[in-house]
Parts: sequence; C-alpha cells; structure tokens
Amino acid sequence: MSQSDDNWAANSNDALVVTLVTSSPTGSKTVTSFNPKFTYPIFGEDERIFGYQDLKINLRYNANDMRPNLAISFSKKFTAVGDTEPADIEGLLKPFLPQVAFQKEREFETAIQQVSPSWTPPGKLVLSYNTKDGTYEIWKGSLADPAIKQLVTRIQILVSLLIEAGMPIDTEGSDLDRWTVYFLYRKQPVRGETDQFSYMFAGYCTVYRFFLYQPPTPPPSPSEAAPAVKEDLDLGDGNFDLCELPCRSRISQFMVIPPFQGKGHGPKLYSSIFQDYLNHPQTVEITVEDPNEAFDDLRDLSDLTFLRTLPEFNELRLNTDLSIPKDGLVPRNIVVPETAEAVRRKFKIAPRQFARVLEMHFMSKLHDVVRPGISPERSAKGKATEKQQLEYKLWKLLVKQRLYRQNRDTLGQLELPVRIEKLQETLGSVEFEYARLLAMLEGRQQQETTGNHAAKRKLDETAETPESKKARVEDA
Repeated sequence: MSQSDDNWAANSNDALVVTLVTSSPTGSKTVTSFNPKFTYPIFGEDERIFGYQDLKINLRYNANDMRPNLAISFSKKFTAVGDTEPADIEGLLKPFLPQVAFQKEREFETAIQQVSPSWTPPGKLVLSYNTKDGTYEIWKGSLADPAIKQLVTRIQILVSLLIEAGMPIDTEGSDLDRWTVYFLYRKQPVRGETDQFSYMFAGYCTVYRFFLYQPPTPPPSPSEAAPAVKEDLDLGDGNFDLCELPCRSRISQFMVIPPFQGKGHGPKLYSSIFQDYLNHPQTVEITVEDPNEAFDDLRDLSDLTFLRTLPEFNELRLNTDLSIPKDGLVPRNIVVPETAEAVRRKFKIAPRQFARVLEMHFMSKLHDVVRPGISPERSAKGKATEKQQLEYKLWKLLVKQRLYRQNRDTLGQLELPVRIEKLQETLGSVEFEYARLLAMLEGRQQQETTGNHAAKRKLDETAETPESKKARVEDA
C-alpha cells in the first residue's frame, strides 16, 4: 500500500460529522447532525485524511451547553512504512478543541446527565421570537465572563468548519472585555414537565469594539472658543472606564449552523445585534469584518428593510432640479450630502454600506420604464419621459461617483476612454446586483405577507449570479 492509494485516504468533509445530542434516561440521543463545509484549516488544503479505512470522526455536542466529545472509529489502520504513516487525527484537532473534548465517552455521558434541568444560556436575554418550529432566544454576554468564554471555546471549531477562512478568536487575550458574544438558541417545553424548557444551540455571533478617536467639535463662534490650557490643568488620575470611550462595533464571526439555516434566523440575529448597538451610546458605527457574499446579501437586505421604516431615510431624494452639464462633469448635490450624512451618522451605518443601500433604495424608486432588471436584455417597457430619463441618469452618476472614489488609485492610472469603459462596465454589474437583491426582498416580503409559493420560486430564480455579470472593479 502507498500514500496515493485511495483505499487509505478519506475525504475529511465526509468523514467528519458534527452531532448535537441530548440526555435521556437510556443515554445520549441524537437530535441533529451535519457535515462541515470546510476542513482544510485542520486537515490541509486537499481535505484528505490518510491511513484509515471506513473512517468516521464524530464530534458530538451536548445541545445546550455544547460540551464536546470526540469519537474516532475505523475498520483498518495503515501500518507505517518509513516516513509514510497514518494522520494523527487527535493531534490535528487538539488546537481547535478544548481538552474536555478528548475525555472518554462514559465521562461525556455522565456529564450531560448532570446538567441542571433549569439550565439557560449564559449572559442576558436580548430577544425572544416565535416561529413554526418553536421559540427562539438570543442571549448576549462579555467574553470576559467565564461562562461565555467556556461556551465560545467549545464551539469555535465550528467557525473553521462552516465559514471559509474563518479563524477562532484568542480567548486568552487581555482584551476579552471588548468582545461581546450573541448566542442563538431554540427553546422548547419539556414534555410532561411544567415550566421546564430545553435549549438547543443554533448559532452565534461575536462583536469587537475598536476605540475610536472623535475630534472635538469646533466652537460655533470665536466668542465661544475654548479657554487656553492652564499649566495646572487637572487631567485626572487615568482611572476611567475604557468601555465608556467612543467605538466602532465590528461584527467579526457570524454563524447559524446548517440545521437552522434558510429559516430566517440569520436576518433575525443580525437585526437584533444591529438594534442593540443602535441603542449603545458609545458605538459610533457598526461595521463588519470581511463578509462573504451570503452575509453581504443578508446585511444589505436587513439594512434596507430597517432604513425604509425611517422617515428621515424616506425623505432623501435625487435632486431632479439639477441639469447635467454637457462637458462631462458630474453635478454636485445629486443628493444633499449633509442631509444624507446626518441620517447615516444617526443610524450608525458605515459610509460605503450606507451609500450602497441608498443607491439600491433610489433604484427601486425609478420608474419601471428605466429601472434596471435582472435580465441582461431589457424588455420593451414603453417610452420614458424626460423626467424619468433624468432620474435614471442622475442615479447612474451617483453610483459612478462612489465607484470612482473607491477605486481612484486604480482608475486614475487608466486612459480616460478606458476609465469610462471600466466604470460603465462596473455600473452594469451593480445594476444587476441591486436588481437581484430587490427581487429577493420583494420575494421575502410576499412570503411573509401571503405565504405565496410563487414568491419562493422568484426568490430561488434570482439566487444565481452569471459569471458574465461579475464586476471588474470593486463595486461594493
């Protein structure tokens, strides 16, 4: 046998199974299970494990406190030949799991039987909401809390298994109090027991606070200028609470595990976190760390839905009193910048995210005859009026302004004709992306209000993005 022999190599994504179990009088009972999407952070880029036949790696979790237990089984193990030897599976997993995961199965069974029937997630209850399959709760707490830290240490491997390029956070750092963790749980009544509930882990999110320097507001007039600094100015003893400083709150890891995906829990968790920080006086801005495409969609739709409930946002308009210069210059104040910036600051949305959502909103308000659609070939919709054409031209200029600002260094190196072509090309990608998202939003709203299956089909049909529509300049 050799290392290249497929009889001794297993696909690590198939071999590893994550299982949620609950205690029962006869021992642990499986509630749900799923395979990881990625295992390359643990087993290497090729996601193969050498040295075993019929390999099964079962990572079991107690569904409430997420106590882990690792069980590895196989029918045959390769006998080492020189430097060729079976993979050390436990050794590869140890950096990703707490020591308790490697206890014997009987210790795991005993431990989960001893969990109190009145167990609740650690931290503070933030939100409770009902769905067709039960009640869900969102809890939050500081990573400096030992109970929160223990739970995060147990579940962090799921970040590497379910989020591409997902990395665990350092739970031994000195800045644990700057991390806030939100847990999503399903809560169900225990059959035959009054006022007793069971909890099942469904997902979680971590948020980190970056301290943000806020320059002092200049005095409105010279007469109100700040007094000169005195040599004996009292600066205090330096003992102040860092948590009271202005900050950017950044969503870092965000995950709903597969058995609970596609049921609206992601938007619910995101919206709950957003609202929590909207009411957090020290947070100046809510940002996201390296979102993937799926989270971008979730964020865009959630932010747009929220902003559309605000009178201040709905009052923002394209300035159709403007005329477009014939010399190619972009007119100023397509949207009154001071008014838009005031709305953005009030609701703590990052500048680029707010600009994109505002553009999407304005596009949805364009008349059907000029509004871009999902299909690359626009069907005949009638003749646009001059006002409708002007609104569309202003909207395109607004988007191009942002695209140029974001890509100034790259585009500035191109000849003017090429620069114009690239901007136009990227604009087409943005139009398609916004049309896709708006169709998704419309489909979801129809589902919520009517339960219409046709709306579900419309949502599914807009889920794929053709390769030909990928942007060639950063468009988000």
